[in-house]
Amino acid sequence: MEERGAGYLRVGVKNGGCAGMEYVMDYAMAPEPLDEVVEDNGVTILIDAKAVLFLLGSEVDYEVTPLHEKFVFNNPNQTDACGCGESVTIVPAANA
Repeated sequence: MEERGAGYLRVGVKNGGCAGMEYVMDYAMAPEPLDEVVEDNGVTILIDAKAVLFLLGSEVDYEVTPLHEKFVFNNPNQTDACGCGESVTIVPAANA
């Protein structure tokens, strides 16, 4: 993060891909006014306000294997994913 000159990682979703939505990540200098700030295990991330209902209850992990290093989303609101894993189908959380 320091190399990028940013203080936060912002997580969100966007329309795209064959399954309908894609997870997106970007660096941010500061939270936007409506961002949700989440802190856990010494890590602080920002959730884009437009994505909160799609990401409620999600866990984000960083996975390292001999073949790849990547962020992995465990999202209870995700109902499907495309074959390549690049896009997902997500429904907004109920009773939020």
